[in-house]
Amino acid sequence: MNILVLGGTKFLGRHLVEESLRRGHEVTIFTRGKTNADLFPEVEHLIGDRDGNLSSLIGRKWDAVIDTSGYVPRVVGQSTAILASATSVYTFISSISVYKDFSTPGLTEDAEVLKLEDETVEEVTGETYGALKALCEEEVKKTFPDRHLIIRPGLIVGPHDPTDRFTYWPSRVGNGGEVLAPDDPNTPVQIIDVRDLASFIVQQLENKAVGTYHVTGPDEKLTLGELLEQTKHELNAQTTFTWVPKSFLDQHDIKMWIDMPLYIPLGIGMDGFSAVNLDKSLGDGLSLRPIRETIVDTFKWSQTRDEQYTMQAGITKNKEQELLETWQKEKQMNIAPN
Repeated sequence: MNILVLGGTKFLGRHLVEESLRRGHEVTIFTRGKTNADLFPEVEHLIGDRDGNLSSLIGRKWDAVIDTSGYVPRVVGQSTAILASATSVYTFISSISVYKDFSTPGLTEDAEVLKLEDETVEEVTGETYGALKALCEEEVKKTFPDRHLIIRPGLIVGPHDPTDRFTYWPSRVGNGGEVLAPDDPNTPVQIIDVRDLASFIVQQLENKAVGTYHVTGPDEKLTLGELLEQTKHELNAQTTFTWVPKSFLDQHDIKMWIDMPLYIPLGIGMDGFSAVNLDKSLGDGLSLRPIRETIVDTFKWSQTRDEQYTMQAGITKNKEQELLETWQKEKQMNIAPN
């Protein structure tokens, strides 16, 4: 196949290019030429801008398009319009976050999605991200009603992840010492290794699949407590965990998911966020590597970054130490005799 990747030098994009090349396909990437521009000298690079400068795509043909960088429906509409007759299938990387109600585990691909009261809004925030992704999906379907492949990943993790929403834990646990963690070990976790995601997408294109798919994992229930204990087992058996309750985290303005990555407490209406149904993608051949491989490879990659690198998620070592000392003092005060 001849594949066009819109955004092919950052995280998922770069893994899609690597996987496509590994499987013998020809690849063209369309980017602004600003991020990791020296990657993939062996493929064709088209330079432009998603918002208003798509001229390098005009008059070209590809067997498949993979859109990894669409966040605003107006911008996605520009791409679908110019590529309407240029490809057999348009693949759009959406998100699990499109759904309206996460209160119940087991959501399937036909669950109701979010809507914006004002569909002209284009600012991407935590509040608008999911609804904008849902509108982007609709733009794709308008132009490619029977030729779309919509991928809704869970949290994408692994080497080259710029968000650190998973990397924080292997990095922190692997470096040892006393680790602050939320005392809610039964919280479910769903993640997808970026390499498994890339493999599934290219596989589906090879199989000429269309439709909408959840793509996350693992294929069995995984909890935050199990993940952290396995991370300790794989990386540093000397690491210890200090488990603190949600009330303590709230008191000190430690935010779920951001300051405590992967942590979404049970009972706040989000029990289904990390428990979506995977039957469709697993039935179509989604293959998931062991979680230990993701943990180890992510840690190894994280160790190659500059020593001065600042994590984009989680808490700093100084903040963690401050919280640990505060927690120990509070515990002592609570058990001290009157």
